[in-house]
Amino acid sequence: MSVASAPRLAPVPVEDWGDDARAALRGYLGGAADAFLSDAPDAPPMPNVLGTLMHHPRLAGPWLGFNGVLLDHPALDPRLRELMILRVAWRARSNYEWVQHVRLAKRIGITAEEIDAVAGIDAGSGAASWSPVEADLLAATDQLLDRYRVDDATWARLAEHLDPRQLVEVVFVVGSYTCLAMAFNSFGLELDPDLDPSSAPAIPAPEE
Repeated sequence: MSVASAPRLAPVPVEDWGDDARAALRGYLGGAADAFLSDAPDAPPMPNVLGTLMHHPRLAGPWLGFNGVLLDHPALDPRLRELMILRVAWRARSNYEWVQHVRLAKRIGITAEEIDAVAGIDAGSGAASWSPVEADLLAATDQLLDRYRVDDATWARLAEHLDPRQLVEVVFVVGSYTCLAMAFNSFGLELDPDLDPSSAPAIPAPEE
């Protein structure tokens, strides 16, 4: 397997962003975007994912808005969302998505043992610590990745715990983060300097 020494698509430097890219970021982050767009010496570094998406600002703006609903205005409990995202990232061998969401998962109380279990479970059969709905959501994630459909029995069990809005979001969380994993893997997205790969279980390299 060949290993890229540099990203296929390098992030666009902020100084090269046009008005459309700046507007896309402001639409996503609101006033918080100004710090990233500042030319001050202490301006925070632009995350690689945002810099890379700005190769296509017209797409990036709506996509960031859509993804922001899943992260900032979720119907699902964040713990449930992050378990599904971790499963997608692990199975897609998306290192950027995995390390980023291991960090987010830890912030909301998902333990290192649970993160290991997400990486090791088979088709959602689960570790002893999973609640029934967690085990079914992990199973649904695998079913969507394998067969593009949640099976009838899993759907029926989930419907006992989740309302219709949450059921819609289950599919869109898996689909959204599968799409992002595909993009990150294909672009060769590199970890940001503040993402420590040793903070997450090592993910196998994507298969060629």
